[in-house]
Amino acid sequence: MSPSAPPGHPSLPLLDALDHRILAELQADASQNNVELARRVHASAPTCLRRVRRLIDTGVIERQVALVAPAAVGASLSVVVEVTLDSQAAEHLDHFQALACAEPSITQCYRVSPGPDFVLMAQLPDMPGYQALAQRLYTASARVRNVRAFFVVERAKFETRMPAMAGLGATAQPMPERANPLA
Repeated sequence: MSPSAPPGHPSLPLLDALDHRILAELQADASQNNVELARRVHASAPTCLRRVRRLIDTGVIERQVALVAPAAVGASLSVVVEVTLDSQAAEHLDHFQALACAEPSITQCYRVSPGPDFVLMAQLPDMPGYQALAQRLYTASARVRNVRAFFVVERAKFETRMPAMAGLGATAQPMPERANPLA
C-alpha cells in the first residue's frame, strides 16, 4: 500500500497503527498521564509523548476538554433545531452562522444541505430558556423563514470519539519514510 494523506485532508500527517492506538486511548480518557498512555499503547514514554505532540501540532488532535453532565450544571433540556433562512446568499448564511456560534447555549452548529440551512444543538435549563433563545436568535434576524425544534426526551447514545478510533473498520495508513528516525 503506498502512503497517502487522509482523504480530503492532504495537509494532515499519515497515521500508523501506533497513532491510531494513541488516538483511541486519548478519546476514551485524555486525562491519563503519558507513562500510563505509553503502557496502554505498547510504546515507550518518549515515543508516545513525541507522537502526541505531533498529533497536536499537526491539528489531528484539535483540543482536549472535559465532558460535563448537562443536568449537573442546570442545562438538562437538549434541543435539536433545524433553521431555514429565506435567502441562501453567502452573506446571510454567514451572518446567521455568526449569530448562532456566538450564542452560549448553542453547543453545535452545522450548515447542511439539502433541507434546512442549519442544524443546531442547544443545551438549556428549561423551556423558558429555549423561548429566550428563540427570541434572541430566530427573531433577531428577519432572514429566518422556518424553525423546527425537536426536544430530546432520551439521549440513547452520545460519543465524542471518531468512528475510525472505535474500531469500525479503519485501516491505518503507513507512515512515510523519515530522514530522522526520532521524528
